[in-house]
Amino acid sequence: MSVQQPSAASGGSPRALRLALWAGAALVGVAGGLAIGILLQSRHSSSVPDTVEAAGPAATWTAGAKLAPEFRLTDQDGKPISLAAFRGRPVIVTFIDPLCRNFCPLEAQALNRAEQALPAAQRPAIVAVSVNQWGNARRNLLEDVRKWRLTPEWRWGVGDPKRLAAVWRAYQIEVLAQTKTIAGVTVHQITHTEGAFLVDRTGHQRALFLWPFRAADVTRTLQQLARASS
Repeated sequence: MSVQQPSAASGGSPRALRLALWAGAALVGVAGGLAIGILLQSRHSSSVPDTVEAAGPAATWTAGAKLAPEFRLTDQDGKPISLAAFRGRPVIVTFIDPLCRNFCPLEAQALNRAEQALPAAQRPAIVAVSVNQWGNARRNLLEDVRKWRLTPEWRWGVGDPKRLAAVWRAYQIEVLAQTKTIAGVTVHQITHTEGAFLVDRTGHQRALFLWPFRAADVTRTLQQLARASS
């Protein structure tokens, strides 16, 4: 099942984009492992091959049309991180659950491959905003860096629940948390929109990819942005 979204450049409305993002959240059960048809066989694999069906970006914006929402969070080393700090280079802003062990690692690996296919000078920063306030301990973030083999360009974005929720709202990311007690143990199940925004060197949104997407499509879009800004 896929989500079709008209390009913002060709008149896609904010309401249509919200519906697409909500549909993405409904389809992706991170902690609960909800099934997405074409991922039934690949959810346990170490990576998603580029043969996965995808329609490219779910939404696109023309240059200068939409400024990406600013945020100020903290990375895995406790250092401040903001979108403005990356002005002058492209950025991928994605939304990840640090405790996820099914779809989020697959998306992270796809972004790794998309970035590694580019020359060093064209590689974007990757900012992964946490969608799980209970999973933001530094040990979890560093474990993901190691286990997911994240590139040096990868930075986590964490903060207090109110600050994180403000970023989710700004990017229209839906996050649903269900809390259950199982055998006396509290378990938090997170369902969220699995989306990655491509932001250009001037800080404007240029494309949105909803999972599942192909690394090659992300690379191609980044290359197009690099040519347009040269």
